[in-house]
Amino acid sequence: MKAVEISAYGAPEALRLAERPDPVPAAGEVLIRVAASGVNRPDVLQRTGNYPVPPGASDIPGLEVAGEIVGGDAAAMAQAGFRTGDRVCALVAGGGYASLCNAPVGQCLPVPKGLSDVEAASLPETFFTVWSNVWDRAKLQPGETLLVQGGTSGIGVTAIQMARALGSRVVATAGSDAKVKACLELGANAAINYRTQDFAEEAKKLTGGAGVNVILDMVAGAYVAREIECLAEDGRLVIIAVQGGIKSEFNAGLVLRRRLAITGSTLRPRPVAFKAAIARQLREKVWPLLESGAIKPVIHGTFAAADAAQAHVLMESNQHIGKIVLTWN
Repeated sequence: MKAVEISAYGAPEALRLAERPDPVPAAGEVLIRVAASGVNRPDVLQRTGNYPVPPGASDIPGLEVAGEIVGGDAAAMAQAGFRTGDRVCALVAGGGYASLCNAPVGQCLPVPKGLSDVEAASLPETFFTVWSNVWDRAKLQPGETLLVQGGTSGIGVTAIQMARALGSRVVATAGSDAKVKACLELGANAAINYRTQDFAEEAKKLTGGAGVNVILDMVAGAYVAREIECLAEDGRLVIIAVQGGIKSEFNAGLVLRRRLAITGSTLRPRPVAFKAAIARQLREKVWPLLESGAIKPVIHGTFAAADAAQAHVLMESNQHIGKIVLTWN
């Protein structure tokens, strides 16, 4: 098979197209002929040597794919309602930047009706992550307000649309007026340019001083102190990345007085059973929203797999709105 390898930790140019032995699916897995592979921030971290591969996972980067089932554990497929020839998208622990990829059956979802393979490949990593953190961990409820940091990232465009579709209010932050406009077009009730406005003060103003109920944070670092300030009573802060650094100093008194909860998680090392449970919830509660058009994939750009380095340059530039996808056709 063709695969994009990390030839050495470092710059995007370290990515190179190579040939690898075809993967052999294990028990409980399917083999997917990949049409498209999603590009995500963890892929960049892996390329730079800052995201160790979990034990047993492929050293090939890539956490999400879409394509056609061409083999695998027949009994597991039958139990899950899949068969050879089905179009699926899947969350994987690695190996997504390849023309063939193994995936646990439980982490596969049918390609939503009406979506292309490119659109489907943009879904798993962000949809699994957002559902797990915003709904399973932070328990966002209809009528509550969600603050999304980085509203035009892959995670951001997913969180905005999903929260609005499920009945919550959304405030998003972005780094330019153009991105603020994009957040509003995606359905955010309000958007804040964090380069020209204090997001904590603006969030409090937008909620009449009450504060937001849930914050989805990919920054951490110095952001945490300001996020604590703009959380409502019984508010929940969920951290899913630490782009601003791993150390934070904040007013613990506010945590006590407002009964705040601070949590976080990483998805990649979690067991298959955990991810399969998320897949079941997504199929029941979110996939119908994709098929109805209430939620739409947001694709900023596609690159041929041989041009994966260019895709990573774009990812690191932070100029994209939505997802970046590699194609294998």
